This record gives sequence, structure tokens and C-alpha cells, in this order.
Amino acid sequence: MARISLDCPNSLPGIPLSVLSVPMENKYKCQQCLQVLRKPVQAQCGHRFCVHCFKQLTSSGPKPCEACRQEEIYEEPISILNSSEAFPDNAAGREIASLPARCLNQGCNWTGSIKEYEAQHEGRCEFERILCEGCQTLILLTEKDRHDERECEARTLNCKYCKMTFNFKEIKAHDEICLKFPMQCKDCGKKKIPREKFNDHVKSCAKSKSTCPFSEVGCKSMVENGKLCDHEVNYTMEHLRLLLPLVLSATRAQSEGSGAGEWQEDSGVGLYRDPNEGAGPTTSVQSVNALENIVCVLNREVERSSVTMEAFAHQHRLDQEKIENLSNKVRQLERTLTMRDLQLSETEQLVRELQFCTYDGIFVWKISDFSRRRQDAVAGRAPAMFSPAFYSSKYGYKMCLRLYLNGDGTGRGTHLSLFFVVMRGRCDALLKWPFSQKVTLMLLDQNNREHIIDAFRPDVILIKYFRFKGAYLCLVLATVSSHAVEENDNQ
Repeated sequence: MARISLDCPNSLPGIPLSVLSVPMENKYKCQQCLQVLRKPVQAQCGHRFCVHCFKQLTSSGPKPCEACRQEEIYEEPISILNSSEAFPDNAAGREIASLPARCLNQGCNWTGSIKEYEAQHEGRCEFERILCEGCQTLILLTEKDRHDERECEARTLNCKYCKMTFNFKEIKAHDEICLKFPMQCKDCGKKKIPREKFNDHVKSCAKSKSTCPFSEVGCKSMVENGKLCDHEVNYTMEHLRLLLPLVLSATRAQSEGSGAGEWQEDSGVGLYRDPNEGAGPTTSVQSVNALENIVCVLNREVERSSVTMEAFAHQHRLDQEKIENLSNKVRQLERTLTMRDLQLSETEQLVRELQFCTYDGIFVWKISDFSRRRQDAVAGRAPAMFSPAFYSSKYGYKMCLRLYLNGDGTGRGTHLSLFFVVMRGRCDALLKWPFSQKVTLMLLDQNNREHIIDAFRPDVILIKYFRFKGAYLCLVLATVSSHAVEENDNQ
């Protein structure tokens, strides 16, 4: 007989009896787990076991078959379970695989065979509930990832500030002591200050308030750190008045010779020490020393104020330099912006020309808002208007039209004058000069009843004369009076 492989991966105990849609026969039941056989094996005594159950039974060596004892057919050595004597029962496996099955999970309507259940549905059902290893809560299999990341009370999280790992229940308590936790200064409003640096910020914060250095002699002011120097300068007389009673008291005590106290410097301010704290000499030298201490303290305050003023002046110069640099940059940007606007205007003009430009020598000029333009021409505000440029061919003559809505020359006030203008083009060197093409001008009737049409060919002799003078020719037609006029154009 073939030996059963003890290395079978992912072996599971038997299939629950309730998975079957029909009553189960005893021959399909595992004698160990009493469930439906999964990968059945048959011992030499004839009893069947799941491969998983049989491996567990024989893991520590051969064992007697309890099923044989219960059936009172125990007989050695046949009833001894030994992995070397058992073999896979493929016939029983095929019969079990064809049995009808159903899903046990609440809400799932899946049905099929045992083979399909094992291969496709078991362990994959979206309604299957599993036990969370962390919080020991039953959850749906499809929600396991979300539960592990967001809901499990036993999940571990990394502190987003110090990156240390903590249990979810402990993370809130950790926020109260985390050295990297961001805090906000209530005085200046600055945010995201690490807790480990918060005390240093409070000491240096310009908006944070602290007691006056002369508080020990009676000054009760609470001063912002940034205004401490101003306070010392503005309240110098008040501080001296607070020191005066102490100086007079020391002087009187020394003059009486009754165990005068000793003046000492403490916390940057000259303070009087009670005689009970220690006896000192009774000579007048102590009085002088006390006054010298006071003067030294005040001198240090003045020096500190001077240093602070120098620092402010230096910072002011730096700020002025920055302002000047920024102003230069702004002016440079303004010049750049002006150039960009100019380029944009030129581009827009080019786009407009290309939008109406033609290359076949035919141009239809539609004039919108004619009444207003006519009034502007009569009033002299805009006597002439030009059409977009057009070409006789792609590399041909460049031309445009110039229109006087109130007439020009002898036709002013009585006619509408239209000029045909030959312009300087990029390909003039390749063209035949003088210009001798036939020109046809039409004033179109929008009702298609009667168009005003006139055609002419330029006078070559006259053109040569103007070309000799170094100018381009403008041919003029007054469409209403139907006569042609030549004009020198400097374009």
C-alpha cells in the first residue's frame, strides 16, 4: 500500500455536516472529527479518516483504532492505525465531491457540489464571519482589511509625529506626552511648535508676557518680551522711585549704627538684605557699595537697551535692502509684463489678419455697425478705415482696401470713396512690377437687385513714374461717382 504523505499543505479537518443538502451516509463520515470526509484515507482496518485527522492521530506513532473498539471488532495488528499502512480512498473522494452542498453563512444563497464548495466558495464567501485575532470580535471576511485598519481596538498605529508604534487605546494618551506633538502659542498664534521646543519658544516669544525685572522691588507690570526694553526705558523714573525708599532706609540704618544690613546684587537688581540673614560691617563703605550696585544694574540695563537698539537698526537696514530688491524685481516684472502685453497685441493682430486673409485675389469686406461708423466719418473722428490684408496668391501681391464713408478729395460729403492699395509684401522681389493686374470693385446690394461694379487696369506709365519716385501705388475708386483717382501711399 502507498504511504500517506505527511507533508500535505493546507490540510483542513472535515467539512461540516450541515453543508450537505441531503442526509449523509455513515460511509462518508470521518471516524475522528465525525464530519464529512475531506481528502479521505482508508486504514487497513477499513475505517475512513480525513487526511488531516489521520495525520494528527499518527503524528506520535501508531495508535489503536477507536472505531474498531466501539464496533467490538478490534483485532491486532489490523486495528492499529499506521501511516505506512493507510492509503488515499479516491473512490470515496469522488462520491463525496459529487454530493450537493450549500453555504452555511447567513444571507448567502450559494448552492453547488462539495467539489465546487471546496474549490470556489469555501473561505471566499462574502457573508462568512471570522474571528479577529486582536479584539476577538466576529467580523465579515470582506470587512477584515477595513476592520484591521480602522475599527479593531487592538490594532497598532504609528504616531504621525514621532513615528513610534503604539496600541490604538494608548495613542491618545501618548499624544499628551509626545515630544514631537505640535502645539500652538496662545500669545503669538504660531502653530506646529514641537512640545520639546515649546518652553524655549515661550521664553523667546515676542508676544509672551513676563514680570518686570524690577518686580522684586515693587513693579507689578506684565510686559511682552518684545517690549521689555521699551518698558525699561519708559519706566526708568518709576523704577528709581521704587528703589529710593530702600536706599533711604539703608542710609538711615547705617547712620544709626544699629547693625546695618548688606546690599547685594540679586537677579540683576540691587536688593537690601535683612540684618537677620547675616551680620555685616557697619562702616559707611556698605552704603557706597549699595549705591554702586544700583548704578551697575542701571548701567547694564542701558547697555542692553543700546545693544537691542543697534540690533533693531541693523535689522531695519536689512529690511530696507530687501524692500529695494523686491521693488527692483517688481519693476522688472512690470517691464516684462509690458513686453508680453505688446507681444500679445501683435499676436492678436496677426490672428485677426489671418482670420480674414484670402489668397485668391478675391476679398469680401462686410462693414458692421455702418450707421455709427458713418457718423464718425462725417464728424471727422474716424474719416478712413482699412480692411484686413489679402493676397492675389500665396506668394503674390499684398493688398488691402481703404474706405472713406464720407468721401475723400472732390467727393467729400457727396460720395463714398474706396481706395485699392497695393502694400509692401514679403515676396515683392519675386513679382512683376509695375502692378498691372485688372482690378474689379463692387458695392454689393444685400437685396441682390442692383450691384455697383467698376473695373479698371492701372496706368503703367503713371505707375512707372511713381515707382521711380520710390513709392507704392494706391488706386482709388469712388464707387458712387464711378471715377478712378490715383494716390501715392507710403505703406
